[in-house]
Amino acid sequence: MATEKLLVQRENGEIVQAQAPVIVSASRSTDIPAFYADWFFHRLEKGYSAWTNPFNGVKSYVSYSDTRFIVFWSKNPKPLLKYLDILDQKQIGCYVQYTLNDYVQERLEAAVPPVDNRIDTFKQLVNRLGFGHVIWRFDPLILTDKISVNDLLRKVENIGNQLIGYTEKLVFSFADITSYKKVKSNLTSNHINYKEFEESDMIEFVEGLVELNKRWGYTLATCGEKIDLDKYNILHNKCVDDELMAKYFYTDKVLMDFLGIEVSAPDLFNPQPQIVYKKNNKDKGQRAFCGCINSKDIGQYNTCPHLCEYCYANTSKETAVRNFQQHILNPFAETIIGK
Repeated sequence: MATEKLLVQRENGEIVQAQAPVIVSASRSTDIPAFYADWFFHRLEKGYSAWTNPFNGVKSYVSYSDTRFIVFWSKNPKPLLKYLDILDQKQIGCYVQYTLNDYVQERLEAAVPPVDNRIDTFKQLVNRLGFGHVIWRFDPLILTDKISVNDLLRKVENIGNQLIGYTEKLVFSFADITSYKKVKSNLTSNHINYKEFEESDMIEFVEGLVELNKRWGYTLATCGEKIDLDKYNILHNKCVDDELMAKYFYTDKVLMDFLGIEVSAPDLFNPQPQIVYKKNNKDKGQRAFCGCINSKDIGQYNTCPHLCEYCYANTSKETAVRNFQQHILNPFAETIIGK
């Protein structure tokens, strides 16, 4: 599923080649809804933005001329609410991957709003976008000298009880600290005494979660996890998800054609649309156990001022703050960091 390339004219008049993704991810690399919503919707109106490859430093351009769908990722998507009408006007669909954790007492996410405020935002988004369009993530699950499996279950239970009627799914992952050098470095430098999840810890959590879910009835899914939890009816999630797009946006023929999905509209005998998947859309550039389909992520590493202690996207807090301050000086530039 190749992304089309076309020519765009930059604001300085230069003509450059740009990718023109149908599906945009905003973003795994930083919290665009929380901190860069103004920038993103300005760039959407301009028709393009620039992106710097974090591995080779090469600058490239993204055109939004063909964009039909946006997957937002956020811990505080409240700033999105005032912009959703723009997406409606442009006939661009979206859903929100909403990471709603509770590490307040341990101050692992010191810059996010209080839990109650974030739950209220979750409900506001559901009321605006519709049920199923906001996915609850408790991600990552972290064990430390101050957080046990039982503590995690209590935290999840508190939030899960308050989201009944507002979410159909809970996505979670187990912190894999050793595999991420930046995560390990950040936790160590901030004196967080973490503990790696053993399989026994995972099973203990899952069995407790399944018991809680008897009250909720949520679909449970892991993100990027190798462990097989099929016997607990826990799925391997697709966070950028063609099935979810087909479920709620099947009337967008352009999007369905791009995804290779054939849809028969509901009728008297089939009250639900009949959906047939004609091709495999898996993003081969993601981790082995990631189920996401192809999309273009437009975020930038080292730009998230949530400053979570376990962050994989920031090399250091100082770098993230410096880049955010640079953004503030030039908030509508082609790139997030104002350059």
